[in-house]
Amino acid sequence: MSMTLTQLQDRIRELYGSKDAARGVEGTFMWFMEEVGELSAALRGGTRDETTLEFADVLAWLVTLANCRGIDLGEAIELKYGRGCPGCHRTPCACGLADKP
Repeated sequence: MSMTLTQLQDRIRELYGSKDAARGVEGTFMWFMEEVGELSAALRGGTRDETTLEFADVLAWLVTLANCRGIDLGEAIELKYGRGCPGCHRTPCACGLADKP
């Protein structure tokens, strides 16, 4: 069974909320960046299972950062992408390959 983004954010808060609050945004961001580095290494040479777990770790630490700042990620995603590409406003995106996003 898959979790929604809101369920994941609630679950991380339940599991680690008090630790995360004590660590703060700066400490949490450092852990997040470490996990991004581990994902980078897994993408270059890890097994599928290792890479899968590193994706989960990166997402969990991103959720933790959002929780530390009181950001509802479901609302954030809806605001940014709910009406299509933020650049061209189309679905699918029609921006050029060199354009952001």
